Amino acid sequence: MKLTGKQTWTFSKPIYMSASSAVVGPDEASGPLGEKFDLTFDELHCGQDNWELAEMHLMEQAIDICLQKADKQPGDIDLFLSGDLINQTVISNYTARKNQIPFLGMFGACSTSMETLAVASALVDGEFANNVLTAVSSHNATAERQFRYPTEYGGQKPDSATYTVTGAGASIVGTTPSQIKITSATIGRVMDLGIKDPFDMGSAMAPAAADTIATHLKDTGRSPDYYDLIVTGDLSAVGSPILLELLREENFDLTANHQDCGLLVYRPDQPVFAGGSGCACSAVVTYGHLIKELQAGNLKRIFVVATGALMNPIMIQQKESIPTIAHGVVFEASNVGGTH
Repeated sequence: MKLTGKQTWTFSKPIYMSASSAVVGPDEASGPLGEKFDLTFDELHCGQDNWELAEMHLMEQAIDICLQKADKQPGDIDLFLSGDLINQTVISNYTARKNQIPFLGMFGACSTSMETLAVASALVDGEFANNVLTAVSSHNATAERQFRYPTEYGGQKPDSATYTVTGAGASIVGTTPSQIKITSATIGRVMDLGIKDPFDMGSAMAPAAADTIATHLKDTGRSPDYYDLIVTGDLSAVGSPILLELLREENFDLTANHQDCGLLVYRPDQPVFAGGSGCACSAVVTYGHLIKELQAGNLKRIFVVATGALMNPIMIQQKESIPTIAHGVVFEASNVGGTH
């Protein structure tokens, strides 16, 4: 691995995603990508006794499906990198307790999907591991209880609010050739536009996404049209226009090839306010939809930039602003050549 520019890791070895999986709840299953997911549940409890156990079940199912696709057992995996939104990343911790794979818990809020994938790729490239499992999860009811109000409270929300995706995504990264190659990753900086409204995550996260995308393009010397798609995590209908405007100020035009996972995962007529968010948002759209598009040959090269708000309820109650971050990973169909 070498450092390209200021913040971009370019992997020197061929790094492959040997398998990925996406498991979702009922709202996501009824969205436009419903048929792309590996497993769907028709109710939020997912057959469990409480919301947290439901989220844990989502992650466990995603991991089991991913291992099955890769024809591997937990003992074949050298390292497990995982994160979620719940205090002390307990969903990941309890899942790691079950699978008994050496574990590193990670937290980047909703950016964790690409954070874990970037670090997994770097560890494989550095020969610290041969096969690394990554996983993230989120659940609408667990996130509402922790960050805003319990679902039962029935609090009203503005149109700028986002809707936490109920789901989990998993991937396995290694050197075994497959249809999907991971060629580079750009690690984001913590940005803060001064937004203090926890019901407007899109506006808060847009500067972080813009900074990571602009830095990646400058580090690599690429133009936006090098990629079929540049995909953000969960900027929603509010944050996506801000992102495009911020990048225009940097002389980068993403109008033709930008999409947002939070807008892809739900239909416009679903009651999800400005769109989807949560750790699972970028994960299930990437692993359930975008990877399949690469495998089918409909896409050749994409840059996925997951975005996260690095706050908790106490800091918001103390009137602090919301720091945010974005991490990006480049995926290519493995038969695609060229570096420019």
